[in-house]
Amino acid sequence: MSSKPTVLFVCVHNAGRSQMAAGYLQSLAGGRIEVLSAGSEPKDQINPVAVAAMAEDGVDIAENTPQLLTVAAVKESDVVITMGCGDACPIFPGKRYEDWQLDDPAGQDDATVRRIRDDIRARVETLITELLPAGGGS
Repeated sequence: MSSKPTVLFVCVHNAGRSQMAAGYLQSLAGGRIEVLSAGSEPKDQINPVAVAAMAEDGVDIAENTPQLLTVAAVKESDVVITMGCGDACPIFPGKRYEDWQLDDPAGQDDATVRRIRDDIRARVETLITELLPAGGGS
């Protein structure tokens, strides 16, 4: 593969789940995958409990800002992963779409957010193995 695969994570507010998933993919894929995240109705800042939960696992998403979902972002992505945004995401032929059923961390306690974080990490690790051939270095 001459170019890196691009993954877009989408949730409604782009303040929790999609930011955690993007943080893990950037951290764990070591630059071998382009990572985007967006929301259909982005908040003005990332959920501080999500930031803290990710920091506990060594991933810093504190400087990220929620982004508005655009058609261009979907078009440039090879894989689009939605998390509770329903029909807000445009569909284009030839793209891989997944919908990850995850609880929204907004308003949840630390333990619940950690559980969501750990679920996201496991899904991201699986995604990496699917997108990157084993032993395929740069």
